[in-house]
Amino acid sequence: MNQSVAPPLAGALAAAVLLAACSKAPPAPEPVRSVRTMTVASGEAGGTHDFAAEVRPRTESRLGFRVAGKMVSRTAEAGQRVRAGQVLARLDVGDLRLGQEAAAAAAQAAVTQAELAAAEFQRFRELRAQGFISAWELERRETALKAARAQAEQARAQADVQRNQAAYAALTATADGVVIAVEAEPGAVLAAGAPVLRLAHDGPRDAVFSVPEDGVAAVRALLGRPGALQVRAWSATAVLPATVREVAAAADPATRTFLVKADLGSAAVQLGQTLSVSLALPRREGIARLPLTAVMQQQGRPAVWLLDPASMTVKVQPVSVAGADGNDVIVASGLSPGQVVVTAGVHVLTPGQKVKLYRDSGTAPAPAASR
Repeated sequence: MNQSVAPPLAGALAAAVLLAACSKAPPAPEPVRSVRTMTVASGEAGGTHDFAAEVRPRTESRLGFRVAGKMVSRTAEAGQRVRAGQVLARLDVGDLRLGQEAAAAAAQAAVTQAELAAAEFQRFRELRAQGFISAWELERRETALKAARAQAEQARAQADVQRNQAAYAALTATADGVVIAVEAEPGAVLAAGAPVLRLAHDGPRDAVFSVPEDGVAAVRALLGRPGALQVRAWSATAVLPATVREVAAAADPATRTFLVKADLGSAAVQLGQTLSVSLALPRREGIARLPLTAVMQQQGRPAVWLLDPASMTVKVQPVSVAGADGNDVIVASGLSPGQVVVTAGVHVLTPGQKVKLYRDSGTAPAPAASR
């Protein structure tokens, strides 16, 4: 009887051993992570924002010929100061002069035809007075005289246009200023209006710079306020006042920033000079400053890890970020003074995880409220 029971019992024991070998081992306990922390304190933010700016002319013109042709000479170079009316470049005027002569000849022919029509009308009026022709014939001759005179006026106007076209072969400066760029060389065949030179007009100068989207509202609030910006040349220490006169209505499609132009008045600055523009930031009270390492993204929103000193566990706390100041993040809401925030080690934490405070070797344990 014992021998008949032994084989089934042995098989059951073997199956139990195999099932135990195939089952998964219990997960290892999660390690206690070391973190750095700091205690939230209520503070204020302000100061200034600095932007790199460039000196540009208030008025800048792209000069080009008003007629098409081949450019044969250019007397102006980049950086050269020019006067209004000074010839800067010339086109080949051969074809333009031929057109002018043809138009003048056509105008003379039209004038001759008008004079002939006037003489004929005078003779037909005398014949009408004698009763040799009808009134209808005299009206027809009068209409022909008016048409001839109109054609003469048209031909004279066309001759004036051709004379102007020939004069347009010389490109002249429209105002006193400085040539800041050359865009065409002698020998080039140019279409009418193609830019040849860029001329910076003498007069007011602007400091031109770009601001990000979060700062454009503050700049718009300064529009028209004299001396609202502080400008300093990189090569000098003197501070110049500037007035915001224009803020772009739309962001640049490539940089997503807004272009700002500030009037420098009569400041002694050079075109293309680099400036530093300081924008005073409004004072904000009741904010918290955290290092950049303390803030993370949780479901598309900024958040931080809060430490419960009693249980030494962490939890996620969403926050509202109002900007940055150097290496610190300005937190506008979501935190209260006295709360303990994890500032290092945030990338390895999970909600409810137990942690311990990090301390350098050879130093005493730091309290939970220290960074």
